[in-house]
Amino acid sequence: MKPTPELRQELRELLDEVIPEDGKDTDTRFTDAQIDRLLERARNIYAAAAEGWTRKAAMFQREQGGLQAYTVGQESYEMTKPSDMMEYALKMAEQYREMAAKTRGSAIIRLKPPKVL
Repeated sequence: MKPTPELRQELRELLDEVIPEDGKDTDTRFTDAQIDRLLERARNIYAAAAEGWTRKAAMFQREQGGLQAYTVGQESYEMTKPSDMMEYALKMAEQYREMAAKTRGSAIIRLKPPKVL
């Protein structure tokens, strides 16, 4: 697919990676260049989202570094387990993979074969 600002924005929304207000693409897990590569290599937006969520699963593990809980004085904090975050991301990837399989993709001209007697 050819990346456009609209497709880039839609993919960011599907990946839950919207650029913060007054922020830049580098404030998210995916730069615009990375989003463009996902779009270029995919046959439709859902295939790009599936690949993006698969990559996010690996990012979650690296970002958390295995830290699950910590205590500061009287306060205790419990983080979402990296395995739970990875599982969620992989489920999202599978959901978009299924949607990609059901979608024909984008086309400027779609031809309908004639009925032959």
